[in-house]
Amino acid sequence: MATLPEVLADLEAESAALDRLVSALPVEDWSRPTPAPGWTVAHQIAHLHWTDSVAALAATDPAGFIAKLSEVDDPYRLVDQTAAEGVAPPAELLAKWRAGRAALVKALSNVPEKEKLPWFGVAMSPLSSATGRMMETWAHGRDIAETIGAEEHLRPTDRLRHVVFLGYRTIAHSFVMHGRAEPRQPFRVELSTTGGDLWTFGPEDAPNRVAGPVLDFCLLVTQRRHPADLALQVTGDEAREWTTVAQAFAGPPGAKREPKR
Repeated sequence: MATLPEVLADLEAESAALDRLVSALPVEDWSRPTPAPGWTVAHQIAHLHWTDSVAALAATDPAGFIAKLSEVDDPYRLVDQTAAEGVAPPAELLAKWRAGRAALVKALSNVPEKEKLPWFGVAMSPLSSATGRMMETWAHGRDIAETIGAEEHLRPTDRLRHVVFLGYRTIAHSFVMHGRAEPRQPFRVELSTTGGDLWTFGPEDAPNRVAGPVLDFCLLVTQRRHPADLALQVTGDEAREWTTVAQAFAGPPGAKREPKR
């Protein structure tokens, strides 16, 4: 398990890589539609800025975050609504995102390790909060990179270990968020990296098993690909059911992608 400084360093690196990608785009490209229905490149960055900002608020003013949460009328519309409200001219949006993510890193660095921060549906440690921000930055960056054909940005890095860890840790959460009972049997996850390493989670004799490339697992748990489009080997009834509900993020289930095949 990674430490908070390690996750924050990787979050900053992932954010910087995405920053280099979008800051080089012509203004008109910020209006290009991405794979997320109804979302442009600007929507993606606006969403990252908003979630960074509310995560920093949860770390610095938990009561203020809870008060803000109580103002939400429809949690199912919150993500789309705040993304749309945050769209701004590229230079303005970039400046806000940069300032917001810097504030987030500072805020999480100052929270005691075992303190629980409020969040959407579940309280979490500063480490879990940073891991969640890493996961979201990668996932939304992936949507942008696919939109503009940025092959270099699409290549997996070792930073995906945080996304994998979160994907594994949220297996039971995924069932609950879809109104289903938690799995009764443990899961074993075995994932191969492009460098030939094997990342494993869970007991070796678990009846539910998921194996395949690291990238494919990450695309599944961030709902960036339909299970039918991934090279994952899945064994066990509960594991097969999990592939239809997998989500590494808090809050209501997202709008899943349609199969391409």
